[in-house]
Amino acid sequence: MTEILRYAAFTSTPAGGNPAGVVLDARELSDADMLAIAAELGYSETAFLHPTGDRQYRIQYFSPLAEVAFCGHATIAASVALGERIGPGTVNLTTQAGPVPVEIAVGSTGGIIAILTSPPSSTRPASEEEVRPVLDALGWSADDVDTAYPAHVANAGNDHLVLAAASRDRLADLDYDFDALGKIMTERGWTTVHLFWAESPSVFHARDPFPPGGVVEDPATGAAAAAFTGYLRALGRLADDTVLTLHQGVDMGRPSLLTCTTIPGDSRVKVSGTAVPID
Repeated sequence: MTEILRYAAFTSTPAGGNPAGVVLDARELSDADMLAIAAELGYSETAFLHPTGDRQYRIQYFSPLAEVAFCGHATIAASVALGERIGPGTVNLTTQAGPVPVEIAVGSTGGIIAILTSPPSSTRPASEEEVRPVLDALGWSADDVDTAYPAHVANAGNDHLVLAAASRDRLADLDYDFDALGKIMTERGWTTVHLFWAESPSVFHARDPFPPGGVVEDPATGAAAAAFTGYLRALGRLADDTVLTLHQGVDMGRPSLLTCTTIPGDSRVKVSGTAVPID
């Protein structure tokens, strides 16, 4: 019988963070089986690991509606679950988006910390044709956008539209057209729309609508955080020694904390966080 674990990632309490399903040995499951499990759990993603060697795994991610190439929070959840069973050290995950090594360590309070290295990041300016219908679906006007941060399509395993809110209040007031935004995102191949507000040059608040996965909003999105970090670096707003802090999930009652750092001379991004079992 398949053992299905439930973890909340990027949090130290089960009431916070982003819930993820984790199956540590999915070698006997078909894609249809995995999709059915993800749909029954109803979390934004469930991670399925296929052991291939010593601390080596092929990993697949499924939302309730489809397979996803890469998912940060489910990677953190799965890695913490592994760390609790096999101990600290590096595990090497093979995703559809490429290799993702994860450092597993014991934190100062005794809990497990997972630090993933994302697939290579890239970013490009979003066109007016791409941005305008998204603003319409969000119910945002041009004045609701912070032009200091240009809209981009950023990637670190998946494409995300990155869009800056002009104020914290604008970010907090999220009431969008689910079907309209979902249609746009599916046509463009975007996993989430990464909405953010800059509290400071290194502290940001974010929200990530995820209608293509059948989820109104993701409480913590590690893949989007990695893509966003790459975006900031490409704009020249983030030095290699800067630690980026992202607060997500606050407005939906599941506060999450994501920490990102760049790698000198490398387009990949390190994303770190904790995870705890959900009873």
